[in-house]
Amino acid sequence: MKDVLLNNWNIVRFLRLGIGLAIIVQAIVAKDMLFGFAGLLFTGMALFNAACCGVGGCATPTPSKKSDSKEISYEEVV
Repeated sequence: MKDVLLNNWNIVRFLRLGIGLAIIVQAIVAKDMLFGFAGLLFTGMALFNAACCGVGGCATPTPSKKSDSKEISYEEVV
């Protein structure tokens, strides 16, 4: 857990943390609980390095190469 919190900080993670803290401050000033939950969401995403898709959720699988494909020949029609 300590490794997740302290390592692999990048610009997007700092941006999420800044947005989350700004939303929390605005929620306290406006006394709005819904804003507070949104701020906690952004701050939690930054602290635990989680994205909307989860860990590796946005990756697409690599296509498998088929060996039974046939060579198609074309002729030019004039």
